[in-house]
Amino acid sequence: MGSKCVLIVDDEPAIREMIAVALEMADYDYMEASDAREAHEKIIDNKPDLVLLDWMLPGTSGIELARRLKRDEATSEIPVIMLTAKADEDNKVQGLEVGADDYITKPFSPRELVARLKAVLRRATPHGVETPIEIEGLRLDPVCHRVTAHGKPVSMGPTEYKLLQFFMTHPERVYSRSQLLDQVWGGNVYVEERTVDVHIRRLRKALSPHHDRFIQTVRGTGYRFSTRLDD
Repeated sequence: MGSKCVLIVDDEPAIREMIAVALEMADYDYMEASDAREAHEKIIDNKPDLVLLDWMLPGTSGIELARRLKRDEATSEIPVIMLTAKADEDNKVQGLEVGADDYITKPFSPRELVARLKAVLRRATPHGVETPIEIEGLRLDPVCHRVTAHGKPVSMGPTEYKLLQFFMTHPERVYSRSQLLDQVWGGNVYVEERTVDVHIRRLRKALSPHHDRFIQTVRGTGYRFSTRLDD
C-alpha cells in the first residue's frame, strides 16, 4: 500500500510549509490548497485520504467547506481535521457537529499534529470482523463498509461507523467514555471525552427512527448497545 495522501488547506504559506515538512518526515504524501475553492477541486479530483482544514479561510470558510464535504456522498467518508486559532469550546463543538473528525488548536506541535492525524486515519480505516452483523433489521457489512436498516441504506460518517461496529460486536456491555476512546479511537489519542458524546448523538440521529434506541445511556457510567428496554 502506498503512502496516505493528506490535503493541507491553509491560506498561510508558512503554516502549510511547516505541516508539509512534518508530513514528509512521517512518510505521508501531501497536496496544498490556499482556499476552499481550490481545496474542493483537489478533493474531487484526487480524493485525498484526509483533509487538514483551516477554519479561517478567505471567501468560503473552512467550517462551510467541511459541512459541504460531509453532506456530499462522494466526499462524506474523507476524514477532516479542523485547524484553528479558535479555542472556545463552542467552536470546538461546532466543528465536530458539522462532521469534523478532530479539532486542533493553533499553535500546535508537528508531533501532536502527526499523532492526531495517525489516530484519525486509523479509526477511519475499518478493520475487524468480515462477516456481516445483523440485529433486529440493523445490518452492518464490514466488507462493503455499509449499514442498512430493514434493507434501506443508512448514511453515517467513518467514526460513527466504527463506533457502531464496536457496539454491535460487543452488545449488552456498558463502556465508559474513556473505554470507548481507547477501543474506537485508539490509545494515546488527543481527543476529549466529550467528543464521544458528540459522535454518540450523531450515531443515534443516523439510526433514527427505528434503531436509535439501541444506543443507550447508562447514567454515571457511559453507553451500551442493547435491544432490551430495561435499564
